[in-house]
Amino acid sequence: MAPTRQKLIILGAGFFAEEVADLVSEMEAFELVGFVEGRERSRCSQKMLGLPILWIDDLPAFDASHNVVCAIGSTKRSNLIQQAQSLGFGFTSVIHPAAQISASVTIGEGSIISRGAILSAHTRIGSHVIINRGCLIGHHVEISDYATISPGANIAGKVKIGDHTFIAMGVNIVEGVMIGSSSMVGAGSLVTNDIPEHVQVMGVPARILRKIDAF
Repeated sequence: MAPTRQKLIILGAGFFAEEVADLVSEMEAFELVGFVEGRERSRCSQKMLGLPILWIDDLPAFDASHNVVCAIGSTKRSNLIQQAQSLGFGFTSVIHPAAQISASVTIGEGSIISRGAILSAHTRIGSHVIINRGCLIGHHVEISDYATISPGANIAGKVKIGDHTFIAMGVNIVEGVMIGSSSMVGAGSLVTNDIPEHVQVMGVPARILRKIDAF
């Protein structure tokens, strides 16, 4: 008898939700049953990939035994996640089989690890973290909750990344750097020094452009 597949709901109904649905389609552990929208209620009159889109308040139409993952690329996804948690839903991580992950890595609930990502020894990934395709994560790295690591980022060993931080495409971060919570690192930047909280940085080497509000 084939093993029972976990019924999965995706929070979000945008382009990234479609990408995560594509990841899920290649994983035998899950059966995708629908999407949840939290910003544009008009989307709920439509379908995505032939599956229903529910408004967040209508999520209890699904049995609470369903698993949930959030496919919103913005680090502001925490509000929608907390709404789903308040309705009694549990979160699961989606880890694509083409990712290479050391056995010593720990990954929190609700995180997404995409195709081609490589996570090295003794790295710790928080909850609801997105590690997109082709990311290279070195040894003893710590990535906190709700962080987003965009495609092609290369993070050296012993780096610490704060919660709600956004690392854009192609960023390189040298060994031992600390990046504060709710900061943003622009595409293609080279981070050679610690970055404080609530700032946007960019460049080679990365420099602070402006202060930003907390997420």
